[in-house]
Amino acid sequence: MTSAPLILTLTLDEASQAFFNEQRRLYFPPKINYLSAHLTLFHALPGDEQATIVADLEAVAAAQPAPLPLQATGVKFMGRGVMYTLDNPTLSALHKRLQRQWQAWLTPQDQQGLRPHITVQNKVAPAVARRLHEELAADFQPFEALGTGLALWAYRGGPWELLQQFSFGSPDSQAQQ
Repeated sequence: MTSAPLILTLTLDEASQAFFNEQRRLYFPPKINYLSAHLTLFHALPGDEQATIVADLEAVAAAQPAPLPLQATGVKFMGRGVMYTLDNPTLSALHKRLQRQWQAWLTPQDQQGLRPHITVQNKVAPAVARRLHEELAADFQPFEALGTGLALWAYRGGPWELLQQFSFGSPDSQAQQ
């Protein structure tokens, strides 16, 4: 168990993860680029509820029979950064289900609807972000990525600590040692 806040992300297939990681390597400010690319589902779950959260995630992952096809739908300007937007109705339904289960624990940010995205640039001057957005948007073609499972992380003020992964369609989760 941990008292640190917990973060829940969607894991991606290897090719998609490599693509988004490369985008972050190219465009994210190097001094603050200490995380791999990620699609966050929940930002601050209570660490003292880790056992219940893990049990819930094991059930959710086992019930999802196959990877989720995610449609990359566009590139969005964020003011001081750029993100790829993604869509999958099943992912939204899964998120809503977990929101209902965890309602009593959720921060205002985690009570909001899911807007799946992967940030590839952040905390830069607006003009820099606007240029990158224009560049990426000019060549953007929708593409597919696969959501392969869930990952639970502990937030300890810097790089996240991976606690456990939950593969879709598998009754077994992988705890970090």
